[in-house]
Amino acid sequence: MASSDLTSSQSPRPSRPNTAFRQLRGQHSPAEFAAAVRRAGREIGERVSCDARYIGRVEAGEIRCPNYAYERVFLHMFPGRTLTDLGFAPRSSVRGRRARADEEAPGAHTTRPAHPTGETRGAHEPYDRMNPQDPYAAHVPFGTAQNHENHEESDVLRRAFMTGGGATVAAASLGPLGLAHDAAATDRPYRRVGVREAGALEDAVRRIRLLDDRHGADGLYRRAAAPLRAAYELLDAGTARQAAGDRLHSGAGELAISVGWLAHDSGRFDDARSHYAEALATARMAGDPALEAHAFCNTSFLARDAGRPREAVRAAQAAQRVARSLGSNRLMSLLSLREAGGWAGLADRTGCEQALVRAQALYERGPSEADPEWMSFYGEAELEILEAQCWSTLGNWRRAARHAGRAAHLQDPHFTRNIALYTAELADDLARGGSPDEAAAAGMRVLDLLDQVQSSRVQTMLACTARVLLPHRRASGVSAFLDRHASLPRTA
Repeated sequence: MASSDLTSSQSPRPSRPNTAFRQLRGQHSPAEFAAAVRRAGREIGERVSCDARYIGRVEAGEIRCPNYAYERVFLHMFPGRTLTDLGFAPRSSVRGRRARADEEAPGAHTTRPAHPTGETRGAHEPYDRMNPQDPYAAHVPFGTAQNHENHEESDVLRRAFMTGGGATVAAASLGPLGLAHDAAATDRPYRRVGVREAGALEDAVRRIRLLDDRHGADGLYRRAAAPLRAAYELLDAGTARQAAGDRLHSGAGELAISVGWLAHDSGRFDDARSHYAEALATARMAGDPALEAHAFCNTSFLARDAGRPREAVRAAQAAQRVARSLGSNRLMSLLSLREAGGWAGLADRTGCEQALVRAQALYERGPSEADPEWMSFYGEAELEILEAQCWSTLGNWRRAARHAGRAAHLQDPHFTRNIALYTAELADDLARGGSPDEAAAAGMRVLDLLDQVQSSRVQTMLACTARVLLPHRRASGVSAFLDRHASLPRTA
């Protein structure tokens, strides 16, 4: 049985973390716990589309009371407990008097109440998202059991996209990356979204990428969550034309990848995995091979960084299978580099070298109009740094330093974050390769950039370099680097 339609509103009360629910999750990751919720739902015939993001919202207190389908599932999972025991508010304290009167009236069905009431927003998702723990599962058609009309379109969505169009989303991707509050929008008549909203969503993606390139991910990630929620709610609003709907799906998927990358680059690997899986599900639902290839590409990169090299290889190979029909040699080159990184993590030098040669040959075929817009970062500098990282993983520090040095030299000066990243890679390779003085000099150049760049990745690399250089404090410049690095403010 599919979970019931949701009528919802945001609670005016500030959210309080649901510590009881968090304790019940125990040692499981949010994605693992979400999978357990879906399994429990299947056991009792309830179809709930639970993912790691939903679990996070419950634990953050954003969902004060679940809808009836989730309530049945949770009580099945924890026999003998009540919703209150699970940390939720009593349903009577969440639902207004009008909602209760509507429930008691025989046959009553309100499609658009002037003042929305009901369960906390977000308890029901429009489709079963792909299991983040299994991004390679076979494509299963979406929506086969859940073709519902959501009569209670999100007020947040309307305020964010319908009243402001491109200007609102552009402002969201600057400033606080939050959604503007416009109470007057609540009573405006409903209309389907279209080209204007799709364009606004695409502009938000571009702006987030630009800010990340210049400043790094740490200051952006938390502020990007609201636009992403609104983007997926846009898909529920419906479009008047198929072309606009296709653009909305692609834009929402690309935004999920961008937000996933912000999580990835700031060290929040579980969050990143969930966002990438969401983008992959969106791509398959929309039949969008370009978006699917992009999602697999980032999944491969994340798997490499998270210490799952075999998954990195599989994801990169899956991306290449999808991308072959797109006609972009540069995209295939980048995906070959993702595969090479996985092989390096498996200590398979032969597989790595074969993928590197293929990546170089594909890159040299040059750019084309088929190259995706999101690949603007991929040039000779990026090719060099990805090869450097492969050699570093394989323990060939001198060769890695040579490629990292080229990458830092070739990088466009506007990409401040990448210059810091490439130079940090160079410093670490030099330190491990027996050149402490050169490593310290490179590390100093990275420190000079930290007032412009907020990236946990860069800071983690510098910390590793500092540890390697500790025994060489007497070498030229090393002591000054270590002292300056030690004086950096420590983030929580």
